[in-house]
Parts: sequence; C-alpha cells; structure tokens
Amino acid sequence: MKSNHGMHSFFGKNLLCTIESYNVESIGKFGRMFRNVSPLYNNPQVLNKLGEKGGAMDINGAPKFTANVPLGMIFFGQFIDHDITFDTSSSFSSINNPNSIDNTRTATLDLDSIFGGGPEDEPFLYDKPNGRGLYLLTGKTNQNQGQGAALEKYDLARTGTETAIIGDPRNDENRVISQMQLAFIRFYNALYHKKKTDDPHKSAGELYEEARHDATMHYQWIVVNEFLPLMCGSKIVNSVLGSGRRFYKPCNEPFIPVEFSVAAYRFGHSMINQEFKLQPSGPVHNIFSPQFGRGFEKIKNVGQIIEWESLFDFDGNYQRAEKLNTKMASILLELPFINSSNPGDKSLATRNLRRGQSFLLPSGESIATFMGRDAGEIDSVKDLIENLSSTHNLDMGSGTPLWFYILAEAEKIGRMDTLNNLPGEGLGPVGATIVAETIIGILEKDERSYLGSNRDWSPSLGTNGVFTMKDLLTMANTAVEL
Repeated sequence: MKSNHGMHSFFGKNLLCTIESYNVESIGKFGRMFRNVSPLYNNPQVLNKLGEKGGAMDINGAPKFTANVPLGMIFFGQFIDHDITFDTSSSFSSINNPNSIDNTRTATLDLDSIFGGGPEDEPFLYDKPNGRGLYLLTGKTNQNQGQGAALEKYDLARTGTETAIIGDPRNDENRVISQMQLAFIRFYNALYHKKKTDDPHKSAGELYEEARHDATMHYQWIVVNEFLPLMCGSKIVNSVLGSGRRFYKPCNEPFIPVEFSVAAYRFGHSMINQEFKLQPSGPVHNIFSPQFGRGFEKIKNVGQIIEWESLFDFDGNYQRAEKLNTKMASILLELPFINSSNPGDKSLATRNLRRGQSFLLPSGESIATFMGRDAGEIDSVKDLIENLSSTHNLDMGSGTPLWFYILAEAEKIGRMDTLNNLPGEGLGPVGATIVAETIIGILEKDERSYLGSNRDWSPSLGTNGVFTMKDLLTMANTAVEL
C-alpha cells in the first residue's frame, strides 16, 4: 500500500518507539546493560559548552595526581579496551543502535590483539614453524628496514612503509601502547622459549598453544587482581566476585554494553597527564609530541624507548596518573590532529558526550537510582554537578550524561576500598559496578578463561601466587633475542 505524504518511517522514530536496541543482544554486536532505563536528551549546545576548551571540564592549571595509581595503568586500560572493543561504524550524527554496531574484536580477554587469528590464519605475525619456531615477530626478528639493530629490539615488526605488523593497528597509536604491545609479544616469546627448552620434542604448534594459554591466563589474572581493584576498588570487585553480577547478564554470548564502552570505561580520559617522562631520567614530553604521541611510525632514536620503571611501580619512584574527576588535560579539549572548524569536534570531552547521546544512554542519576544507590549519595554527586553547572551557566536540568556523572561520582565519592572511600583515586560505585561487572562477566562467560573454565587456576609465575604488571614486564625483558 502506498504511504501518505509525510507518513514515511524513519530510523530514529522506530528505535524510540519499538526500543529494538533494548532487547536481547545480537552475537558479535554491542548491547545494553540497562535495558529498562529510559534514555536522556541534553541540548547539544549544552554538551558543546560543557566540553569546550576553557570551560567546566578544562583543568586550566597545575594537575593534581593520584596517590598510588601508576600512569602506566591508564595505558594498560587502553590496551584492554583494544582487546575487547572496536567500533568502526557508529556516528555522532545519527542515533546508533548497539544491536546494529559490529564489535570487530572478540568480547573476550583473549589477547587477539597480540596473536591475531593464530599462525594458520595470520602467519605473517610469526616466525617459521619449521625453523626457529612460532615466536611472534619483533622489530629485531623482522630486521625493520632502515632502523638499525640498536633500535629494532625496542620496536614492533614493521613494513617498509613503517606500518606495524600486529593484530590490532590501534596498538601503534602512541609510544606507550606500541611498546606495551611489544612487551606482551616478548612475554609470550619468553614463555614459548622456556617450553621449547624444557621439552624440545614438542611440535611448534603444541608449544604455541601452551605458551599462548599461559600468557593469556596471566594477563587475565592481572586484569582481575591488579587493574580492577586499582580502578574500581576492592569493595566493588570483591562484591562482584563473591555475590555475583547484578546488572551485566548476557542472554547468550558475552557482549560489550554501550554503558561500558561509551561511558564508564572512558574514565581514563580524565587521568591522562598532558606531559610526562618516557624514562625516569629523561625529559618531559607533551602527550602529542613527536617523541611520544605521533604513533604509526618506527622508533627513530633512543629517547623514544619506554623504560617501564617510569610508568609502573617497580621501586615506588613512578609517575602517577592524574586524579579521576570532572577535569581533563587542556590539550585533550583541542585535539591537534582533528581537522575541523567546529570546536566540538576537536574536544575529546565533547566527543564523548555527543557519542553517549547518540547511543541513547540514560542519565547517570537514573542508572544510580536503578542500581539502588542511596538517595543521599546521589544527591551529593548532583550537588557537585549543579555547582559546576551554575558556575559555568550550564542547564542540565533534564539529567546528567552518564559519562560526566561517573566522573563527578569519582571526584565526590571515589574508589571504594575495603575500609574507606578515596575521592579522585578511582571510580565511584556506579562507574565501578559497570566496569567490574562487564570485565568479570565477559571472563565468566568465556569457557576458555580462568574464571570460565578453571576457577582453581592461579599463576605459576610471579611470587607466591601473586603476578603483576611488574612481573610481566620484567619477564618480557628476558625474552630470547632472535
């Protein structure tokens, strides 16, 4: 039947009327954690003003640092994100249905960003199985064109055009994440070499499977036992592990909820320092300087080599992340690599706020209420937001964007450890619950992970069942130089 003029369907109306994206999640797609909480709408001009340079979110002065959060852990959080999410198709300019957005990474902590599809599907990531064995390639084994032996061992394998030969191209976007990728490659290579030395009669394929399994299990252990308590607090993490997940409940396969990927897990944007050192005794670099932030090119001098003691706790003398609050480094509110005349396009904060609105995320207050958080707690967070809004003439009377609420909650309440709350040191209860339940949930739903297959598993490396990023990075340095 011919439709009447003006009565044709359009995507946004269908989505809001049928709430299609609130139903059962689709395999290989994003989904929703809070399917029964209504979406928030804020005036786009308010979002632009909230995230603008010189506005309410601009740190505009000397940074404040956490007491004990290593800056390297924020980059490790980015590494984890690249392991479990990759959205290549959503847009600010239209409503995004999570059930229609492909997640081109597996929603599992399986290090596919390191191993790719394995040596059969992506043999170019590996050495020869009938030669030295299925070691992952590094700059040294690849003999990167025009780099020189002194720098090759500190770099990823690269093509003649300097493109990194790795499982996820995003892991070459800055020096820290690039050399963290290399550290995981070398960690696996060290495990592979030890197994090969201990039992030279095993095939290359058998050694690969065992070494990959051990590398992945130890990585997952760090995520659950070091990263999550530091970012979400031991109280929330222990509650999820001990009493179960209340909100992340996949109907079928594990999936990444947009409340996690578009809001809660973007907490690290508040904790990135504008300037820091790559080496303990080295100079300070801007985050977008050629020495640190250009990415997607080979290491050209020793000043670009990361010394992990400067970013992780080896001896107590490490750089701390900035406090988790409603402020961001000024440079992130005017991204130098975005070519646009619209200031909102250049602000990372505004981009996060716009993305949340495009995915029909609920307000932070609505989710906090749905979670059963105490009304006084919610009011205390809203008081902080209302004071900030009043100072900067912002009207958020309809509600607070989820991402911004989570930042305000971290500033007001903070990380909930066993004995006390630590404002600015980590996520508050709403943000921590979303992050901890999602990450623990995708592990519990993965029959290959240690939480999904063998809950009696504990690290064979490290000391007395404790294995940390320091241990992993130390072992990576022992990898055989091929």
